[in-house]
Amino acid sequence: MQEENRKEFRSGFVSILGRTNVGKSTLLNNLIDEKVAITANKPQTTRTAIRAIVNRENSQIIFIDTPGIHKPKTKLGETMVDTAFSSIGDVDVLLFLIEATSDNIGKGDRIILDKIKEKGKKTILIINKIDLVEKEKLLNLIKLYSNEYDFSAVIPISANDSKYKDVVLDEIEKLLKKGPKYYDEDEYTDQTMRQIAEEVIREKALRLLDEEVPHGIYVEVSKYSLRKTTKNEDIYDIEATIYCKKNSHKGIIIGKEGKMLKRIGTYARQDLEKSTGTKVNLKLWVKVQENWEDKTNIVKKFQYKNK
Repeated sequence: MQEENRKEFRSGFVSILGRTNVGKSTLLNNLIDEKVAITANKPQTTRTAIRAIVNRENSQIIFIDTPGIHKPKTKLGETMVDTAFSSIGDVDVLLFLIEATSDNIGKGDRIILDKIKEKGKKTILIINKIDLVEKEKLLNLIKLYSNEYDFSAVIPISANDSKYKDVVLDEIEKLLKKGPKYYDEDEYTDQTMRQIAEEVIREKALRLLDEEVPHGIYVEVSKYSLRKTTKNEDIYDIEATIYCKKNSHKGIIIGKEGKMLKRIGTYARQDLEKSTGTKVNLKLWVKVQENWEDKTNIVKKFQYKNK
């Protein structure tokens, strides 16, 4: 009987919540050992709810990485915040990610905490960037948050360090109920290859462009097809458009003699070739789409979808 219980398979959905730029996507990528969420040292990098799957011996954990909580100024911003909070009701466990450098519960963290209290979900508090603070400050922060909510566990980590991976996964697994495998063993995300390509291109733009430009862009892949070369080798033909809000931004994205766009394309192609294991022929264009962040037909692609 004990042997049966030990092997009882558990599964469930876990949402990662936190303010912008707190390290949610970095944590997710480390937990699943795959790159499914783009990362950049700029706020509001994640725009949609990204699902990622961890298959363990006795469990399957489906993570939902959500956009960071911020004060929205556009329809896109409103959709991103709504996406983050809409995921709460559909999951079994919440990971609430905060920064160890905080001295108190800030406005953004307070909003998230109130939502957690409202739903009463099993929640693990993850305190990131512990390498930046003294132990005493960390202990004070743990006490501060523990007085606010009965967290299932409190785990101090550095999201970049893989040594915390199993600690986090073990705690999540304890909170899951008996359940089926929702995804096949070899699946690690529910994103399509087109979506992954769009996000990879946008990540390179985020990393390379000036501060004001990146959040005014979105990427749309118009072609994603596999063919054989003359040497009978597989190659993906990918064509994508980077949309921006202003003509001045278009000039920055293209760069002098097209050099910036070429850099974005080169880095994106290298990442895509690594993830597909296949050669990639990537073509990029840049177009202006004024005020796209407030256009319903565009923003709806970022809405949360309960699958």
